[in-house]
Amino acid sequence: MPATCGLACEVCGFPDRKLCPIDRCVPGTDPKAPEKLERFTQAMGHPCAVLECAIKNKVDIVSGAISFPVRFTIDRSYIVISSLI
Repeated sequence: MPATCGLACEVCGFPDRKLCPIDRCVPGTDPKAPEKLERFTQAMGHPCAVLECAIKNKVDIVSGAISFPVRFTIDRSYIVISSLI
């Protein structure tokens, strides 16, 4: 199943490069999602906007969210997240 961003962790590259502080993400509806969000926040000093949005909107991946508060683009080796608020 894809992670919250819509990518499969296996093709993302973040876990393999040790850039994922939560050792792979989960869909926003997964029971472990709030725990993963808290772990991400503790490790990075801020919440993951993508996972936070999916949890708030009760969707698996952000493309299913009615109103998504951040814009993210995938640029070859990293994901750029910018707030739209």
